[in-house]
Amino acid sequence: MRYPLRKPFPAALALALTAAYPVCAQTPAASPAPGSERIKEVPSVIALDPATLKPGQILFTDHRDNPTAPENGLIPYLDWLKARPAEAAVLAPFPGYKEPDYTVTVNGVTKPRHETLKVYVAEGRFVVARPAEAIDLQAFANLGFVQKMDPAIKHKAITAGEVTPNKDPAAAFAKRPDRPWCEGAGACIESRYDLEGKLPLGVKLANKLEEGSAKKIAEYVSFQSELRVLGPDQGAPLKALTKIDTPVTGGLEQTIFWVNQILRFGKFLAVFQPMPNDPTKTVVTTYMALAIKADVLDRKAEYARVPVLKNLLPAQVLMGNSSFNTGNSISAGLPVYARNRITTFADAMAKR
Repeated sequence: MRYPLRKPFPAALALALTAAYPVCAQTPAASPAPGSERIKEVPSVIALDPATLKPGQILFTDHRDNPTAPENGLIPYLDWLKARPAEAAVLAPFPGYKEPDYTVTVNGVTKPRHETLKVYVAEGRFVVARPAEAIDLQAFANLGFVQKMDPAIKHKAITAGEVTPNKDPAAAFAKRPDRPWCEGAGACIESRYDLEGKLPLGVKLANKLEEGSAKKIAEYVSFQSELRVLGPDQGAPLKALTKIDTPVTGGLEQTIFWVNQILRFGKFLAVFQPMPNDPTKTVVTTYMALAIKADVLDRKAEYARVPVLKNLLPAQVLMGNSSFNTGNSISAGLPVYARNRITTFADAMAKR
């Protein structure tokens, strides 16, 4: 039976987004993230004294008080700016970032479009048994280090001239107003993640259901990002975010500024500060933020009536609550991926 669809199939789009970048209830289909037993779930990372952390332990929150609710843990971008301004100021792609405005052409008619976003944020904190000044952040600001974070994602170096928002007029809404993306960065990276498990089959089915559509959903997600070291001179907004009363010695930041579909931006940030009252140790506070196009989450009726795809509710897939989620990487859902990325980063810091 053919089911008429007016627009690109949103469930499949959600599948592709699940592969973009990156916490609570897991489905039986998704394996626990490596090191998940080390993670201590807390309502607020900043509310606990970092001196109480056990060796190897990671405090974690992603603001999800009801993990089974499909969109629990997602917040509209404009609400995020008001409710958590210190967080938004640091985790947005650049200061003053606004939801995209651009034009679209349908059947030869060009119209303006405003795009609303919803944001997922995960936060972690752990302690490294070394003084903050002994940690060389430049050693981590390179392609090789990013490649070790998740072997399922393939990366390659690109130049600032190859960056899509820097060169494509249609991507002007994603340009930085103050400088080109990747200018002065430690690494400029293009990444690709191929969907795993059942997700490619879901995309194939969705594309089959919308035969005749000019826009097909890819079975992979590609994205561009820049990796850079933040110095102590940039510490004021970082300290306002972490709420730790010691100087910020530095930070490591990976900003995703371009994705082939669904995602608008993402950021991984790690902030380094001496442990209060114990400068022989370093407190590391980490953040992972992801901005999703809200229309992906808002449209449900078009696929809810298709029995085989009922379990592909976009928010369910994104939040790891679908039987289509699988593995320990991005296909497991954002909650699992965020935990895994922070745990892997903590292990890398401990080894150095």
